[in-house]
Amino acid sequence: MNKMITDTRPDTLHRGVKMALDNGEADSVEAAYALFASYRMTIGLGVRAGQSAAVQAAALTMVNCGRRALLGGVEVLGDLETPVLVDLPGLGKTLREAVVALGGIPKAEPLPQTPLVWLGDGAPATALQVTFSDWRGGVFVVGEGERLAEGANDIPAAVLAGALAVAEVFQRLRGNPMAGDREVGLSLWDPGAPWRSAAGPAAWVAPSKLWVLGLGHLGQAFLWVLGLLPFDRPADVELTLQDFDRLALANDSTSVLTRADMVGRLKTREMAAWAETRGFRTRLVERRFAGDITLAEDDPRILFCGVDNAEARATLEDPHFDLVVDAGLGAGPREYLAMRLHAFPGEVTARARWGEASGDRTTEAKAVARAAAYQDLAGRGLDDCGLLEIASRTVGVPFVGVIAATLALMEIVRRLNHGPSLSVLDMTLRDVGARQGVEGQALKRFNPGYTGLR
Repeated sequence: MNKMITDTRPDTLHRGVKMALDNGEADSVEAAYALFASYRMTIGLGVRAGQSAAVQAAALTMVNCGRRALLGGVEVLGDLETPVLVDLPGLGKTLREAVVALGGIPKAEPLPQTPLVWLGDGAPATALQVTFSDWRGGVFVVGEGERLAEGANDIPAAVLAGALAVAEVFQRLRGNPMAGDREVGLSLWDPGAPWRSAAGPAAWVAPSKLWVLGLGHLGQAFLWVLGLLPFDRPADVELTLQDFDRLALANDSTSVLTRADMVGRLKTREMAAWAETRGFRTRLVERRFAGDITLAEDDPRILFCGVDNAEARATLEDPHFDLVVDAGLGAGPREYLAMRLHAFPGEVTARARWGEASGDRTTEAKAVARAAAYQDLAGRGLDDCGLLEIASRTVGVPFVGVIAATLALMEIVRRLNHGPSLSVLDMTLRDVGARQGVEGQALKRFNPGYTGLR
């Protein structure tokens, strides 16, 4: 953390901490980091809860997201000596080793006055219970709701529930009095429906060929969820990974597969190494996306887009993928909890949606740079160009990307399994109940390749 305090370059500043600079809450960078260092959470595992692959997926998602967003740390209680049951690279052999590898802290007792989330039986009365089943995941205050079945193979729903738990803890620490004191959930089978009643099928197949555009916040979240799926034959999965950028220290604050020792390396190479260790096959495209791709017969027919660039997004349909799912996140200290998913083809084309987009980020950055912490940096000698460059960077937290990426991946899975589809999903974690969706178009002869799960 000290390195990031003393080095305030745009590519090092923590993207969550930045919200305390932008809204004037902190009068210096050091004060903003100190505020986020006071944020922490505890994860509790009930007896034998860790013996479920889905529970492990939820717990490890919470550790991974939590340690990046809550700089005071993430502590984990319960029996962590059970073997790791998920197939992600670099986790070690036991759940304890996996927790430590992802930045968590094994503990015997919870710290007082620390938000507590719970998986499995035996939750204390003060805890936020995490629950899931088939395609549904959510959280509720212990004693104010009923747990779902929590099947050992319900991994996407468990990941969703875990990320929602971190979102509730984070919002509560940030001053939302309703967060952590309410029931929040979503169905991945029917995101617009009441989550508890919108169950999906127990058995389904997963896509075997995907083009992943953008390997930062959203792209890495997409790979995290995909990697957690229990593929029967991982080598059936072929990914085309496209990005042109290198990893920066700031990526560690939002991107769930980034480590500090990766800084300076190409995103494509690091994510390909991770994916191939997982057992997937990869191809790399290391240039900007401009829609000028001619798809070969053996290229993926499904594209996931996680880039925040209107020019690139306007050309998403130009290569004629069978299906494009685009995820976009809100920016700024108020809108960082928002997300919007688009699927193409749809009633509105990608070019109509983004072809005329013209956000004036310079004007927005100038307004942000008037906040007290930026003026403190100016007083220390940072020039106007440096201030504007820092101010122009987006605010972000990893759990938002994980939730958006889970919804995007399962949009693809639903279509592959002849389920309902959406062309647009618009929501914010500030009020999940206010989400809005638009029904998607049925795709003719949609057969992009699939593979089975254990």
